[in-house]
Amino acid sequence: PSALLMASARAFLRQRTALSGSIADIVGDVNRQLTQDVEDTGRFITLFYLQIDMPNRRLSWVRAGHEPALLYDPAADRFEELSGEGIALGVDGDWQYAERKRDDLRDGQIILLSTDGIWEARNPQDQMFGRQAVSDIIRRHAHATAAEIQDAILTELNRFQQGIAPADDTTLVIIKVRGQKTDDR
Repeated sequence: PSALLMASARAFLRQRTALSGSIADIVGDVNRQLTQDVEDTGRFITLFYLQIDMPNRRLSWVRAGHEPALLYDPAADRFEELSGEGIALGVDGDWQYAERKRDDLRDGQIILLSTDGIWEARNPQDQMFGRQAVSDIIRRHAHATAAEIQDAILTELNRFQQGIAPADDTTLVIIKVRGQKTDDR
């Protein structure tokens, strides 16, 4: 059932992104459609919809019940959550989602999108991996590529778990900003 729900949500997103409108409009429309499909079942999907506009160095996002993304700026050695209000898709078809923006995307910054299964993973001593461990790994590997940072996080996570099977999914995406802003004149 979960795979079917995810496939439906993906199809709704693909169809809706082909039409005009803001990303808040897109997420709102997908939510309305999904709510019609899952009402009275108790099922829902969380989503973090991120749009990256490299020519203008802008991030735009809508949060629908999912964990906030994490932005790391190695030049300032600062982490910031890309947060915002928004409930999971399929809960309330009338919910109005809000788009958030940042206009200061710079080379070297790192964006982490993940499920909570990463930091909530436990070891045999029943300790959680934690957000701080993820932040420390990103900080130590900020010079590396996105793929290398992702590998470092997953390697450390596996080492921490000491063979304990994950209780939840451990999905993560790392984005590393690179390239120079061009002048279009």
